[in-house]
Amino acid sequence: MISLLFSAVALIIGYLFFGRVVERVFSPDDRTTPAFSRQDGVDFIPMPTWKAFLVQLLNIAGTGPIFGALMGACFGPVVFLWIVLGAILGGGVHDYMCGMISERHDGDSIAELSGIYLGSGAKWAMRIFSIILLVLTGTVFVNSPATLIDNLTPGKSDATFWVIVILLYYVLATLLPIDKVIGKVYPIFGVVLVVMAGGIICGIMFGGYQI
Repeated sequence: MISLLFSAVALIIGYLFFGRVVERVFSPDDRTTPAFSRQDGVDFIPMPTWKAFLVQLLNIAGTGPIFGALMGACFGPVVFLWIVLGAILGGGVHDYMCGMISERHDGDSIAELSGIYLGSGAKWAMRIFSIILLVLTGTVFVNSPATLIDNLTPGKSDATFWVIVILLYYVLATLLPIDKVIGKVYPIFGVVLVVMAGGIICGIMFGGYQI
């Protein structure tokens, strides 16, 4: 209970105070964002703030709700410090800074930004590195949920079936305009994630459950 309350307070304080420190570094203004200036109906599409927030919430969480629980079972409440401090000092800052830097450069990716500041060689090196990293990350983000769903539905289908389903979803989400799949499905999962977190908190505080 103490770890839970400490973590919740730390996240709120981190958002309110450390978030302002990071914001001052970039000094956001009212200039037009690439979602409007480069609007193409595919990759650059304006979305409501609440929807963009839920999409980003799900992006930064990733498979964290799965592996976070496993790490907690293995290493105990100390994982709360790791997750909370990592979210404040690492994940949140990283995502905000990457988004702002890209936004200030018309939505360019990290490879193009590397080329602007470090030259053509760095751009191609980053492109190759990004492909390798995305393949490794994609493998984890396909295999992990497929294995989890397979364990939750024993005898219904095997993990290979769910790997194919999830892979097809990723392909569609990549090829179709961002507001057709990601903009519609991700916010739903984001709400589910918030409800799950709220349910766990209520269970710990009022249901007598222990972490």
